[in-house]
Amino acid sequence: MKIAMVGSGYVGLVSGACFADFGHDVVCIDKDQSKIDRLHDGIMPIYEPGLDALVESNFKAGRLSFTTSLSEGIKGASAIFIAVGTPSRRGDGHADLSFVYAVAAEVGEHLSNNAVIVTKSTVPVGTGDEVERIIKDSGTTRTFSVVSNPEFLREGAAIRDFKRPDRIVIGAEDDFGRDIMHEVYRPLFLNESPILFTERRTSELIKYAANAFLATKITFINEMADLCEKVGADIQDVSRGIGMDNRIGSKFLHAGPGYGGSCFPKDTLALLKTAEDYDSPTRIVEAVVKTNDSRKRAMGRKVLDALGGAEKARGKKAGLLGLTFKPNTDDMRDSPAIAIAQTLTDAGVIVSAYDPEGMDIAKPIMPDVAMCDDPYSAIEGVDVVAIVTEWDAFRALDMKRLKELVAAPVLVDLRNIYNPEDMRAAGFTYASIGRN
Repeated sequence: MKIAMVGSGYVGLVSGACFADFGHDVVCIDKDQSKIDRLHDGIMPIYEPGLDALVESNFKAGRLSFTTSLSEGIKGASAIFIAVGTPSRRGDGHADLSFVYAVAAEVGEHLSNNAVIVTKSTVPVGTGDEVERIIKDSGTTRTFSVVSNPEFLREGAAIRDFKRPDRIVIGAEDDFGRDIMHEVYRPLFLNESPILFTERRTSELIKYAANAFLATKITFINEMADLCEKVGADIQDVSRGIGMDNRIGSKFLHAGPGYGGSCFPKDTLALLKTAEDYDSPTRIVEAVVKTNDSRKRAMGRKVLDALGGAEKARGKKAGLLGLTFKPNTDDMRDSPAIAIAQTLTDAGVIVSAYDPEGMDIAKPIMPDVAMCDDPYSAIEGVDVVAIVTEWDAFRALDMKRLKELVAAPVLVDLRNIYNPEDMRAAGFTYASIGRN
């Protein structure tokens, strides 16, 4: 089957490469000529483990190609996926659907055969209805169906998530759409992956509801971590204790500096705006958003406390290890590191940092932070070291070397990757999340 993937960003490129690996003929389409040129040269626009090899093998096999021409790319395609960005709209927080609708209009104009148009982008309830109207208004005479197929890919584990999904959600309004999508995902049907067929609006809401619930779990455990520090309990054991309850589960119960990335911040906000439009308040999600935003600055203040407080911090130095919102990605969107670094620089602290993949993207976002070549140069001469992202490279630091390099042996572990007793034995003043 020929598949057209409109948008060659994170979702589009990963999905397109995986579909090609299933044996489909996939064309990835993007208006950015430089991105397409780089892809032809084997240069990935994003960092995702294993993606470069997957793209290269399928490109060489002739199953994966790239173009800037939508009209050529969709020609003969049975399934046309829309995988463009839906960022939060400036001013009101609604999802910006202008890219989705622009693609829909162009698809309607150039549709040359019967096809299913699939919204892979994360979109609010009712977007598929509008996409369908736009294509109808284009005057096309071809049979088409608009289907919702939200993605559930975790950055850093996207290929594994696509090929071994815990569920595939497909929202279709007719048999034509369901039958085509059945063929698209046939390899996963054969592997007995859980596939849920729903109505289109239900599918659109499932994505937002899932992300809002996971964001709620993160925010809840972070508040419990704060309580643990007050009462002298250990958040690690609290997380394990409640995570052993099968009704709750252990995932997303890791205390830290707050959630970030491309999904949770914008999706929780978009869900709030949708609820407002339908006069259906979502107070829990509203509290989650506000609490998470305030937590990031609070983590900056936690580092300041390790320097003796904001009033004593001016002129001191801090080294940040990790900048991306999570490991195994170069994604800096809404990363807690941004607010932490800003809190420190606002207090007059001199900040240096190292991240294995995110520094090129971080530089323009954090112009006052000195980017370093490795973790040890980032902490040389600093008065406090802060672990912000739990990259594997930071889990086995040479503590003897680190202690020799810093001006003061103070470590703030915002991801709880070290044992407090071990750190004290190594001669460090150690602070973590939700532990004595």
